[in-house]
Amino acid sequence: MASLRQKGAGVAIAGAALLAFVSQWEGDEKVAYADKLAGGLPTVCNGHTGPDVRVGDVWSKERCDTILRKDVQKHGEGLLNCVTVPLNQNQYDALAAWSYNIGAGAACGSTLVKLLNQGQYTAACDQLLRWNRASGIVVHGLTNRRTAERALCLKPIPTTEKALA
Repeated sequence: MASLRQKGAGVAIAGAALLAFVSQWEGDEKVAYADKLAGGLPTVCNGHTGPDVRVGDVWSKERCDTILRKDVQKHGEGLLNCVTVPLNQNQYDALAAWSYNIGAGAACGSTLVKLLNQGQYTAACDQLLRWNRASGIVVHGLTNRRTAERALCLKPIPTTEKALA
């Protein structure tokens, strides 16, 4: 298996583009609430959950920004721990955003990662569209998010070409 460094070589693990992408889909709630799509799980900021979150707690923007970077890094590294093939930045950002949303454990056990590790990049990116349900019910917002993640996953990295003189 390739090392974390080899698989993630050249990718920003919690880069600005990834943080902005996640924030776009997760929202920005400073007051912790019971997330109905997650079975009432206390949630705050950009989708942060955990023992440090209690419904009604108020978090500052700075605290939310810090925890977002930490959470995105944790889920991105968790994903890279089960991926055995190299990823470009767009693939990494799309899949890390997905892992952030569903959890690294679910991501690593998925058909998507199995296909990815077989080198079937397009088929793996297409699998994102299957992850649009909460409690078995299709959620329009998740469908939109997965469509955006798939588009990013399939988006080629531009190459710099020197103009001919």
